[in-house]
Amino acid sequence: MRKLNEECGVFGIYAEKVSDIADLAYYGLLALQHRGQESAGIVVNNDGVFTSYKDEGLVNEVFHGHSFSALGKGNMALGHVRYGTTGKGGRENAQPIVVQHMKGNMALCHNGNLTNSYELRESLESNGSIFHTTSDTEVISYIITRERLTSASIEQAVSRAMDVIEGAYSLIVMSPSKMIAARDPNGFHPLCYGRRGDGSYVIASETCALDAVGAAFERSVEPGEIVVFTEDGVISDKSHCGKVKPSFCIFEYIYFARPDSVLEGDSVHRARFKAGALLAEQYPVEADVVIGVPDSGLDAAVGYSKASGIPYEIGFIKNKYIGRTFIAPGQRQREDLVKIKLNAVSSTVSGKRVVLIDDSIVRGTTSARIVRLLRDAGAKEVHMRVTAPAFTNPCYYGTDIDSKEHLIACRHTHEEIEKIIGVDSLGYISVENLYKIVGRDNKGICTACFDGNYPTKVCAESRKLRFEQKIGKKGE
Repeated sequence: MRKLNEECGVFGIYAEKVSDIADLAYYGLLALQHRGQESAGIVVNNDGVFTSYKDEGLVNEVFHGHSFSALGKGNMALGHVRYGTTGKGGRENAQPIVVQHMKGNMALCHNGNLTNSYELRESLESNGSIFHTTSDTEVISYIITRERLTSASIEQAVSRAMDVIEGAYSLIVMSPSKMIAARDPNGFHPLCYGRRGDGSYVIASETCALDAVGAAFERSVEPGEIVVFTEDGVISDKSHCGKVKPSFCIFEYIYFARPDSVLEGDSVHRARFKAGALLAEQYPVEADVVIGVPDSGLDAAVGYSKASGIPYEIGFIKNKYIGRTFIAPGQRQREDLVKIKLNAVSSTVSGKRVVLIDDSIVRGTTSARIVRLLRDAGAKEVHMRVTAPAFTNPCYYGTDIDSKEHLIACRHTHEEIEKIIGVDSLGYISVENLYKIVGRDNKGICTACFDGNYPTKVCAESRKLRFEQKIGKKGE
């Protein structure tokens, strides 16, 4: 499987006087670590002077000793954890991006994926722009910088950029005196803000990061909205709102977000619990025990147990020091991680008929290894229930799925998949039931990777890795 990418976490804090602002950014990123484990970065703004540090690795690996103390003090900070949507790994693609231009410094971080990044970058390069990364975040930074040169304010530049960029983006932009949060009109990925007791404002991908720094949740940034934080207060620009139907990524509830987060007013924990309960109704089975695959399968397993009456028990022990296999870049790394990440609890499963709850089956290799762990631990039967439907289409908005040839559901029948992963039965939640887990009544969520109903125009062929390929003779 070629190297694919996703998901990111963004964090920003705006304050008039906070002595420990770098510490707060650090704590916020730790809370968002589940959203990206390739790299981390923080930029501190001290009255217009930007100090930044970023590198590959987990947050606590990147920031220690000198790398953290060098950030200094300031009144604003921007942070990012990355699993890149467009662009290879490496320090050069770590965020936030810092730009120095004739109207002052700007820093930017981004979660999502632009669907027109290839065309925009080609156009920018043809006009002399020189790129230093392969990330679409740099494309956004160029567009905003270009618009800033003829705009009255940084927020106006962001608004003009939103007329040009397409796809999924949850942005935080920091200027010398302002912090701006912006979300694409479809609202594919989460973005919210809250307020601390000292009056400082905190913007983050998930509410769990607000909790980590003692900020009370105020509200979500609306799809298409631009929210500006200044010394004069909070200003909202909704000129881009309501132009299209909201299309929130349902996989945020199923997998990406932490269960203690609240997204768009819906508890992630409750959504997963409901998914498990719906699976019990959709695919009942006679069994002795229900177990979940840590971490995103646990809440759903409890839901399945409650609805079915089958006891729930701990079936796996997870090595807490190993990253998430789905967002580990590269298939070989995913397989190696599975070997040491989980261990089955034989006293729970030995000689029993087991209902195994997991969040998804993408390629099938991870699922097969997990089932094998249960068989080796003595499970008599394994009935797998999945809180996501079968993946049958690429995602262009920021999930690690962009090639049908690698999706097991596109290459094999349901019965073949059961044999390949080694289960006695397999049941995916239906697309119809997905709407029920958040009570949206067929409105407001994106299920394109399951049903092919894309909410925006997408390219027939994904070319997002074009800029990582070697250029041959005569530009070929």
